[in-house]
Amino acid sequence: MKNIFLTSIVLSIVLVNAVNAATPFSIENFGGSVGLGTADLKSSVVNVVQWVLGILALAAVALLIVGFGDLLIAGDSDVVRTRAQRIIAGALIGLIVVLLAWAIVIFVAGTAANVIE
Repeated sequence: MKNIFLTSIVLSIVLVNAVNAATPFSIENFGGSVGLGTADLKSSVVNVVQWVLGILALAAVALLIVGFGDLLIAGDSDVVRTRAQRIIAGALIGLIVVLLAWAIVIFVAGTAANVIE
C-alpha cells in the first residue's frame, strides 16, 4: 500500500513536470506549478511559526485567566490558592518564553531576509 502511494506521488510530480517541460525546473516555481501557491518558502515558514506562537500565547493568557479565577474563588482554602498561584506562575513564565521566542523569530527572519537572497 505504501509503495502504491509513493509511486503515485512520484508519478504525479513527474507528469506535472513533463507538462511544464517548456519552462526550466527550479525549486522556486515548483509550488506554483503543482497548485500550492507562489509564496516564498522563508515567509511561509515564518508565518507558520508565528501562527503557532500566537496560539501558544493565547493558551498562556487563558491559563492566566483560569489561575486568577481560581484565586478569586479560593476563599480560605490553601490548597486551591496554592494551585492557583502555581497556574499563574507557570502561565506567566510560558507567556514570557513565547514572547521571547516571537522576538527571536522576528529578528532572525529580518536578518535572513537581508542576507539570503
